[in-house]
Amino acid sequence: MRTSYSIIFSITKTHLLTRIKQSAIAALGVTFGIGTFIILISFMTGLNGLLDGLVLNRTPHIQLYNEISPSQKQPVQLADNFTGDFNIIHSIKPKNNLIRIHNAIPIINKLKADSRILGITPQVSAKVSYLAGSIELNGMVSGINVKEEMRLFNFDDYVVKGSALDLLRNNKGIILGAGAADKLSLKVGDKIQVGTITGGIIPLKIVGIFQTGLAEVDNVQSYVNLKMAQQLLGQGNNYISNIHIKLHDMSLAAGMAKTISKEYNVSALDIIAANAQFETGTSIRNLITYAVSITLLIVAGFGIYNILNMLIYEKMKDIAILKATGFSGEDVRRIFISQAMIIGFTGGVLGLIIGYLVSVMISHVPMEFEALPTIKTYPVNFDPMFYIIGIIFALISTFLAGYLPSRKAAKIDPVEIIRGQ
Repeated sequence: MRTSYSIIFSITKTHLLTRIKQSAIAALGVTFGIGTFIILISFMTGLNGLLDGLVLNRTPHIQLYNEISPSQKQPVQLADNFTGDFNIIHSIKPKNNLIRIHNAIPIINKLKADSRILGITPQVSAKVSYLAGSIELNGMVSGINVKEEMRLFNFDDYVVKGSALDLLRNNKGIILGAGAADKLSLKVGDKIQVGTITGGIIPLKIVGIFQTGLAEVDNVQSYVNLKMAQQLLGQGNNYISNIHIKLHDMSLAAGMAKTISKEYNVSALDIIAANAQFETGTSIRNLITYAVSITLLIVAGFGIYNILNMLIYEKMKDIAILKATGFSGEDVRRIFISQAMIIGFTGGVLGLIIGYLVSVMISHVPMEFEALPTIKTYPVNFDPMFYIIGIIFALISTFLAGYLPSRKAAKIDPVEIIRGQ
């Protein structure tokens, strides 16, 4: 007859309490293994998320633009007199066209009806010169829709002085890159002269300073309202040089870019093609993170197995007495598996708590880098899935650590053990 679980649990409890030191060491092995796993994967995935966000948050999933390039077919190739001849053409140059997107506003209105698209924001780019006293710098001004840039691309996160909304309130305002502002010795509230390619000079008020951490951007880039950028170029309200699209699902970008390019006869660049090297780096970092985390769990599992295995061998006399008093091999197996599961659950929960508390401490450690002005503390990823994986692994590893030795314990001949004592 099978022994009731209440008796099994009572014996399990007695074994754990009479060898409290060994039981505690086994539980601590689980605790530190799971706790270290939580700390490591939370911190490493948090850093990976930070690096990804620095690029992805400011990069459109699809960018539409008008690429100026030489015609694929030249007039000599279209002339009947030269059909079949081998024609050599030198110094091919593109037409002197504007970089504007033709029919940009109708394209935007039609794309807004696509349910796959989260949002669309137009931009106008213009090459300018920044003038401050006798100092002159070449730069690039982008005219933006401020509210949409804030909503879709977290534009306000990169404004370190002033406010992005001030650009919305001031038609003649400009948000200047931190590098350019430093070289020109300008600050928020100062005036800056902006020279256009047409030879005009327009005074603008600095309403904010932005910093991305990329020197090649911060030294030249600035932002104004969409209408001001069009005014700098001497163009009307329908002049749009770029259309930035953000999708609900980034994985659709490549396919949609090809479709949009073909349908609207416009050049389209998806985020995967624009950041191919970045995607490779992200994949490698994630692979290293999970490889190290899995290795840590496996090492912790072997440690748990060794501790419980030794614990069972120390209890050989107890096993012999149990079997001599009528307990079956199945009962012995249940006793030691119950011990292992209690140790695993207790150690796993403590490991999750310690891992969480240390992760919280890390998330409050100041992180001050000039290249990352908007990041104040170290990033930590508190994904609940990490904690679920941790407790499941603790239970599985301790079950196996208890089951494998218990199978051998269940086959022990009590006569041989007692005779040996």
